[in-house]
Amino acid sequence: MLTTGLVTATTEGDPVVAIVGSVPRLLNTKHTHQSMKALEILTPTSKSATNIDVEDQAAEVILAAFRSANGNPKGSAVVSIPMDVAAGKSKITAFPETAYKPPLFGPAPQNDVSTVAKMIDNAKLPVFFLGQRASSNIVVSAVREFLRKHKIAVVETFQAAGAVPEDLADQVFFGRVGLFRNQTGDRLLAKSDLIICLGYDPTEYDASSWNPDSKLRIIHVDYQPCDYGAYYHPEVELLGSVRENVLALSNAVQHVTDPAQDEFCKGLTREMRSWQQTLQSKDGGKGLVNPLQFIANLQKRVSKDTTVTVDVGTVYIYMMRHFYAYEPRKLLCSNGQQTLGVGMPWAIAASLTQDPPCSQKVVSLSGDGGFMFSSQELSTAVLQGCNITHFIWNDEAYNMVEFQEELKYNRSSGIKLGGVDFVKYAESFGGKGFRINDSSEIEKVMDEALAHKGLSLVDVRIDYSHAKELAGNLIKDSVG
Repeated sequence: MLTTGLVTATTEGDPVVAIVGSVPRLLNTKHTHQSMKALEILTPTSKSATNIDVEDQAAEVILAAFRSANGNPKGSAVVSIPMDVAAGKSKITAFPETAYKPPLFGPAPQNDVSTVAKMIDNAKLPVFFLGQRASSNIVVSAVREFLRKHKIAVVETFQAAGAVPEDLADQVFFGRVGLFRNQTGDRLLAKSDLIICLGYDPTEYDASSWNPDSKLRIIHVDYQPCDYGAYYHPEVELLGSVRENVLALSNAVQHVTDPAQDEFCKGLTREMRSWQQTLQSKDGGKGLVNPLQFIANLQKRVSKDTTVTVDVGTVYIYMMRHFYAYEPRKLLCSNGQQTLGVGMPWAIAASLTQDPPCSQKVVSLSGDGGFMFSSQELSTAVLQGCNITHFIWNDEAYNMVEFQEELKYNRSSGIKLGGVDFVKYAESFGGKGFRINDSSEIEKVMDEALAHKGLSLVDVRIDYSHAKELAGNLIKDSVG
């Protein structure tokens, strides 16, 4: 679990410091009880992994770990402390709080900023393509300042959700992209003559997926140089603070094509909203719960400030495509490592970090398969008094694996689940269990579960009969 957690944090850009214990130094070369090469195992998962060899190293090693984890790009850092070192004393005291603050970055050279600004001025359809390192509050505030001065089309990766405010969404937002190249945002990227990538990380959505013919013009704006390659080769790189570079561009740009006045963009907007109109035209019939019907009902019941965490599986494809988020880091998923089981633990973390802790409702979602990867954390949520409602989209299968197996091999194998009464399971931990067997029960049960103070879990009998469509209608020049 630790290894998976650390590599997830590093890939998804979350700062984590893990302190692990080891046997006394005298025994570290022997085959003895609980002896293992922990640092050799954890080093590939982390930005840094260091052993404290002597007591007087402790302050410096701990400081270096926090600075590494919290420096851009953020990630995990590991410190290993032998048992005898942990029991000892150091002559070197801890460093002041200021030492733990990561260094600040400035903007790129003015000549480069001016060059990019002119490219944006001259482009017929420029697009801001926001990645996970553009999802922080300080970067999002700069992006919003730019958007209020210059209406530029915006596409988000799954992990950049919430950058575009609600009052501008209908004018500039063209959805999120990831996994399969078949979204309105993918079509916009394919049509664009200049893509400005802000905080983009290829682990979220490989460039070979959205630039398969390698012809798109790209600008790279990030804290670090790009991973230059056959499908990602920026004409200019603005390195340094993403926030400062966005603000510099905002001041330097003179003209941007307004997507609200572009016929192609108007068509994409209508297309992106069409699923909502389709739902509204149907009556509230019976049967298994339609994923889009569930999302529409949940959207109406949570505020833009509610944290929603989504586990990996078919559930996260639906949610990251169709659930609207208007504040940064409020809709969370793992789209780098695609780590099963993150939904509930992330919800617990979101609840505990509230001020005061556990004071506002947090919503988490998973499939029935992904849930069982960390279902024991129900105990943690109850013991800590977390106010969480967790929805399980239950089809008694690993559906995301199932539909991709069927697409590739015309059959599925090894994906069937079942035999768990999730209502009783939740109640055995001290939570409150609910079940939605039929689409006619969505509103009533959802209201009851969200109103419950503490941990509630809802077993949703989901209809995945259209799940294959999530990977269908790929843009024709997609790779793979």
